[in-house]
Amino acid sequence: MRRLPAFFYALILLPLPALAQNQSARAQLDTFGHDLHALTARFDQTLDSGNGQPPQPSHGTLALEAPRQFRWDTLGPYQQNIVADGSRVWLYDPELQQVTVKRQDSAEAHSPLTVLTDLRQLDHEFHVSEQGSKGGLAWLRLTSTAANSAFDHVDLGFSGGVLQQMSFRDQLGAVTDIHFSHWQRNPKLKPDSFKFVVPKGADVVGDVPDIQVRPLQE
Repeated sequence: MRRLPAFFYALILLPLPALAQNQSARAQLDTFGHDLHALTARFDQTLDSGNGQPPQPSHGTLALEAPRQFRWDTLGPYQQNIVADGSRVWLYDPELQQVTVKRQDSAEAHSPLTVLTDLRQLDHEFHVSEQGSKGGLAWLRLTSTAANSAFDHVDLGFSGGVLQQMSFRDQLGAVTDIHFSHWQRNPKLKPDSFKFVVPKGADVVGDVPDIQVRPLQE
């Protein structure tokens, strides 16, 4: 299975209401969850493993319904689906025909996801520091207080009150950069947006509950 970057444990970030351009990144983050319950966006991502190989690009879409449901669909150059239904996180690799399942509590622990859907946890779960301006963005760094965090730190880049970029560095030195676009705030999402049904013929590994299997299409 393809190696998952650190952002697997913190897939979704929320768009901000419009703010003054000169506000600090922390001020923009503090406004993040205001009157927000759902969103959709597009992303372009590069993974630099730090081993001298060219960065690996990918792109796709994301959706979130606060506080615990999300999906992250990689559309190219390969396909991959990550769906959190509020109880478990499902990772599906169509090429390998394999589904990996994790309890959502463990996947969320000490991650920006928990903080961004409940900002009261911010200073408890992370060391937070302003990183100043770079590339036209105001940057904020989150460093987990957990001893076994999946990432070394995550940087959030804001412009005009909107999250534009997210950068993760994992414990092995790999860096994942994600650029966001086409935010839609509080869209009406379909009821089954976060329901994962295991495709017919796929192997399922991990913390597997009683599952449904998608029937073969006629």
